[in-house]
Amino acid sequence: MASGSSPTQRIAWNCCWSCKNWGTNIVLEHPQGEKFRVAYSANSSQFRVSIQRQRDWFAASGELKINDDEVLGMQHLMQLLEASPGRFVKLADGQFLALTHEFRKRLDDLRAFSEPSGDGLRFHPLASLAMDEWIDEVGQLKTDKHWKDHVKRLQEAQALQPDLPSTLQAELRDYQIEGFNWLARLAHWGVGACLADDMGLGKTLQALAVILTRAPQGPTLIVAPTSVGMNWLSEAEKFTPTLNPIQFGSGNRQQQLDNLQPFDLVVCSYGLLQQDDVATMLAGVEWQTIVLDEAQAIKNSATKRSKAAMKLQGGFKLITTGTPIENHLGELWNLFRFINPGLLGSQDQFSQRFANAIERHQDKQARNRLKKLIQPFILRRTKSQVLDELPARTEVTLQVELSAQEMAFYEALRREAMAKLSETNVEAGAKHLQVLAEIMRLRRACCNTRLVKGDVSLPSAKLEAFGEIMEELLGNNHKALVFSQFVDHLKILKEFLEGQNIPYQYLDGSTPTKNRKQAVDAFQAGEGDVFLISLKAGGTGLNLTAADYVIHMDPWWNPAVEDQASDRAHRIGQQRPVTIYRLVAKNTIEEKIVDLHRQKRDLADSLLEGADMSGKVSTEQLLQLISEG
Repeated sequence: MASGSSPTQRIAWNCCWSCKNWGTNIVLEHPQGEKFRVAYSANSSQFRVSIQRQRDWFAASGELKINDDEVLGMQHLMQLLEASPGRFVKLADGQFLALTHEFRKRLDDLRAFSEPSGDGLRFHPLASLAMDEWIDEVGQLKTDKHWKDHVKRLQEAQALQPDLPSTLQAELRDYQIEGFNWLARLAHWGVGACLADDMGLGKTLQALAVILTRAPQGPTLIVAPTSVGMNWLSEAEKFTPTLNPIQFGSGNRQQQLDNLQPFDLVVCSYGLLQQDDVATMLAGVEWQTIVLDEAQAIKNSATKRSKAAMKLQGGFKLITTGTPIENHLGELWNLFRFINPGLLGSQDQFSQRFANAIERHQDKQARNRLKKLIQPFILRRTKSQVLDELPARTEVTLQVELSAQEMAFYEALRREAMAKLSETNVEAGAKHLQVLAEIMRLRRACCNTRLVKGDVSLPSAKLEAFGEIMEELLGNNHKALVFSQFVDHLKILKEFLEGQNIPYQYLDGSTPTKNRKQAVDAFQAGEGDVFLISLKAGGTGLNLTAADYVIHMDPWWNPAVEDQASDRAHRIGQQRPVTIYRLVAKNTIEEKIVDLHRQKRDLADSLLEGADMSGKVSTEQLLQLISEG
């Protein structure tokens, strides 16, 4: 700004800057006849800060010197910032303090990463990585021994050049070596990690490599879905022969834990973990390393499995997941509560500072601050980034036109649902569940009328489309994975395949673990042209590269879950291009769910890579899915 600018020009410039960066309409109130006086200006060099340990946190106190006679204490400065959204901070007597753009941004970051404490602020030790630019620019910085030790440990971890364990029986790809190095550095520092690579990039192998480096100091606990647990046991035997894999629960559980030794690797299912007696047993062990695989299983903080996981004690906590956020940011908060508790604040603080601003108001500054806070502890690579040799993947949405009879049946259900929901007068939470129940009936009707009313057996347009696809694929020597979230829908498809003498494999949540492995091995060996799989039970942990086609019979709310299922075929080891079909009933709720996909696709990537984000689906939005038009 030129030195001769008038006060009015200064005001207009500040409004413009605020509108651009805050996305709000600025209303400026000013007493008539009084002058707007910018009395002082300030930048980072005038900020004096002292940092010292306060229990498990660090406390920051200090002051901003605005002239030779006047200083603003840190707490007072933060209060003034909250009342003044622009870079001009209102002082007493109608005077204003002009902050440089960069200094204002740094101060806002400081507010977002800390909370009031005494006459200053306090912040989580791991938030220091997000604040390093601010700390570097402070004019005078005074720290205690604990802060110096904290910085030293961080520098040591960043400089660490770990060696791959000599007993690891695997040739790691370059990106997998980078993943191992990253994990080893965080483990050395003593903080948790989230390995969020795409499905099929070898998260298990990278985790086993770092487990092996820590195994001499004590036992390891792996918690995984039942379907994935067997994979951990087999991969540990194959790649890490010096580890001792133990399937937890197959004998005397307490005795298994009492006799633990270094190099022991205990594999436990989430189903077992959430049993009260088992949770207490596992929490009583000081594990050297804990891995929660498919960690989206603990995304809901209110569940028994999440509460049990939070009680586990370990030197290094690692979560692996291809979908760190499936529906909303509260899930990310809970995952980080496990690996680095306190970093994202309490649930209420997280909602206030980040989730509400990002999901409801698309606040890019809040999103960037959250990204900065979590980035050091989360590693995500996509297949397109690291696997040049992976064959092409084509996605096709096939619109299925329901018959006139099916549409009449669907429309009668829809009107019945709207009538029920308009009559009900219940609390918000119960209303949400009622709406979901009605939506479920409509979604099932889109697949086959038998799934809603067993005595109404109309010809199914989706089953007809499925038959046509099968005829074409099998006629050209292709194999297919077929997913549905409805097990009774899979049973209908099974009847069809048997009627056509088409050999198949089958897997749903009731399939015993041993039978699951047999079915997978048989399909990979060429036994069966089709594999029918329930989305929930078989969407993760399976290697089914014998198939080069994937068919989703019904769309799920979150496309990331469908992507995980599709990655059973499109992964390392696949030699042929993979085609993915999504069957969507035209002019129904299924089309509206697919429209939601455009808003929700890759919610995790949008945070990690900077695209726009959306939030969870509200009751009002759900009602719109049922309403006409």
